[in-house]
Amino acid sequence: MKFDFLFQTSPWFIPLCLLAGGLYAVVLYQKNANWSKFQNLLMSAFRFLSVSLLCLLLLNFLIRQITQTVQKKTVVLAIDNSQSMTVAGQKNLSDLTANLNKLKEDLIEQEYNVSFSSLNEETNQNLEGLKFDKKTTNLSGLLSGVKNAFEGENLTDVVLISDGIANQGISPASENFSFAVHTVGLGDTIPKKDIAVKSIYANKVAYLGNKFPVQADISSFGFSGKSANVYLKQGGKILDKQSLIFKQNDEIKTVSFNTTATQIGVQHLVVEVDVLGGEFSSRNNHQDAYVEVIDGKEKILLLALSPHPDIKALKSIIEKNENYELDIKVLTENPNPDVLSKPYDLLILHQLPDYFNSYSNIFKPIIDKGTPTMFVLGNQSGTTYLNQINQVMQINSQAGQSDKVTGTYNQAFKSLNFEAEKMQLINKLPQISVPFGEFKLLPNSEVLLYQKVGSVQTQKPLFVVNTGAKKSAFFTGEGLWSWRLEEYQLTEKQEVVDDLVLKVLQFISAKDDKRKLRVYPINTEFLLGEKVVFETEIYNAIYEKLYNLPIKLEVKDEKGVARNYSYSTTPDNSKFEISSLPAGVYRYRASTTVLGKSELSTGEFVIRDIQLENLNLTADFDVLRQLSAKTGGKFFKNNQFEAIKQTILNHKVPEKIDATEDLKEMINLRWIFFLILALLTVEWVLRKYWGGY
Repeated sequence: MKFDFLFQTSPWFIPLCLLAGGLYAVVLYQKNANWSKFQNLLMSAFRFLSVSLLCLLLLNFLIRQITQTVQKKTVVLAIDNSQSMTVAGQKNLSDLTANLNKLKEDLIEQEYNVSFSSLNEETNQNLEGLKFDKKTTNLSGLLSGVKNAFEGENLTDVVLISDGIANQGISPASENFSFAVHTVGLGDTIPKKDIAVKSIYANKVAYLGNKFPVQADISSFGFSGKSANVYLKQGGKILDKQSLIFKQNDEIKTVSFNTTATQIGVQHLVVEVDVLGGEFSSRNNHQDAYVEVIDGKEKILLLALSPHPDIKALKSIIEKNENYELDIKVLTENPNPDVLSKPYDLLILHQLPDYFNSYSNIFKPIIDKGTPTMFVLGNQSGTTYLNQINQVMQINSQAGQSDKVTGTYNQAFKSLNFEAEKMQLINKLPQISVPFGEFKLLPNSEVLLYQKVGSVQTQKPLFVVNTGAKKSAFFTGEGLWSWRLEEYQLTEKQEVVDDLVLKVLQFISAKDDKRKLRVYPINTEFLLGEKVVFETEIYNAIYEKLYNLPIKLEVKDEKGVARNYSYSTTPDNSKFEISSLPAGVYRYRASTTVLGKSELSTGEFVIRDIQLENLNLTADFDVLRQLSAKTGGKFFKNNQFEAIKQTILNHKVPEKIDATEDLKEMINLRWIFFLILALLTVEWVLRKYWGGY
């Protein structure tokens, strides 16, 4: 602990303070016949000290107190508590718990701070009750979590106990850590005799009545010359079967099935392979696939005045979404297309209406139906006629007059979520042609992209979305194709521009939800063991939120077994959670009464039982050795905990010192007050005792 005095005024005032105290004492205690010389000097000294201290307080000194403490070394014992660790056997896991607890006690005796960590994303937990049940292993995430949790502490060593099998995240040896990672290998590095459904591939979406493929990779080890059947099942019923013969000791074979989408909704398919004698585990002999079957695609009509590269760009963007079915009609090539006989969900007008409003009889009836519309301008667009049919904005420009601009993202845009960092790419894209003139936004219109002329940011809109009753959008530029080419040139991807257009199309084509009761899970898919969380919204006639109404929720599994729940919402909590549901497809039905009328909300969700931990049961100690070698740690076997302790104790690292600085004003120190009071009190008592006045 150190003390320093800091002056807020010139230090030359200190002698003046002492001089003031001395003068006061001299004047008051000149030689007096009533007191002896000693008595006179003693009382003058008390007066000198008290007055000098009072004067020094007027200078407002600061006292800086610096306290230094040496941080204890911290050791974290990190345990991979995934399912694959159970291959080592319950006895080894029990011995591991005992050894880790003893190691902790021994290190604490040596004045170390010791904490436990695991894949549960918790630190400083106890090992009692730790379950080896995690369905995935992310060793890099475990170590990064330890690094973040103990940031600022003197973390010197981490002991990682694992089988080295990681099936999520990046390799832990590819990351940099400031502490030594000592690894302990647990498990068997000898491959097991096993057959497994290693992976399964299926479309996420299929259309009612269509056939779709399901493909699976079947791995085998130790079954050379053996055969097995592979089944495609749904609801326990066999849809298809194939036979495999394994010709090698270690082999992967691929099987393909074709099945038909027969009903709307999420379908639960299972690929299963026979269990052969001598298999180490049968838990990995099946895998699930979930396919959403929908009735049909959302139909989009793209009407274009004439051929243009932007049409090809829009086509490529839209076809990325499997739920869209696109029809393209170029009116200069086909002046009388049949577009009224087919119900379209979305209309895109490219350079329509034109200067002469030539084809209004084709697209205006579709707009009049209330079909959401996206307008894409070009050099032949007729803004006068355009102003009459759109609810997005008005453009005042002369025919043939254009400007070259780039785009810039409006970070205040709230209707859709875009990553601001990714949207910075828009600034690097080439100039496109827009009408030169004045732009006036109409009510409910929100700017997504602004025009930028050279380096000047303008308030003129480039891409606008109207969020009113008739949702629509307006892209005022011509040259979308060049944006996609430039993005690929810069990033070798076509994501930002495509995502921009697709999200706008999805937004304006989305049907408004007018239901008074809306109950929906926060995700469409959950992992086995996760809580299924429902969000609930209840509205009155003018769509103000209501609370405290009783809600009945029925959840049915694939076998038709129903689970019934009751709950209500509050302004602070609109969620309802369900735990411990088995894997499968579930359909739910929520109901309540709003203002005397029964309201209903239905839907479905999926609980997946992922098999990652069962696919690979062979321990990989090489990963652990690489990690230890890179971080300056050592690799140990499961019975070497005494050596681990000695390695940690012998790890010499510089001490980490914490320093805290505390500034105090001298006038605020209580002991100064009591010192001055004591000096004056003693002086007064002595004067009275020795007969002073």
